[in-house]
Amino acid sequence: MNSAKHTILALAATAALALPALSHASSMLHAANSEAGYTYYPEHSKSTKTRAQVSAETAAARKDGTLDQHQAQYQLNVPVPAKDAGPGKTRQQVVAEMNNETAEERKARMNLLAGS
Repeated sequence: MNSAKHTILALAATAALALPALSHASSMLHAANSEAGYTYYPEHSKSTKTRAQVSAETAAARKDGTLDQHQAQYQLNVPVPAKDAGPGKTRQQVVAEMNNETAEERKARMNLLAGS
């Protein structure tokens, strides 16, 4: 009984140490169920940004509130809204644009809205 307990503890310790090493997101190679046994992700290679640049970007995002917004959106599993590009159009401007569009533009817009 005592040796079974030690065996289970040894297996648990081995798993606890080995599992984190198997899932490195910073690695360019990830295990896959394919003939090669791995997939290659070059975008996971080292960043060209310095630590100071990343810290400055994080501080700027925290200051303007986008860092908190990104975290909230991540927790809700919804897309992050785009930054405001400026003042929106009035209803009259939108109606005028729709009245002045060509037949091809109207067809493209209708296809986009219909999802085809």
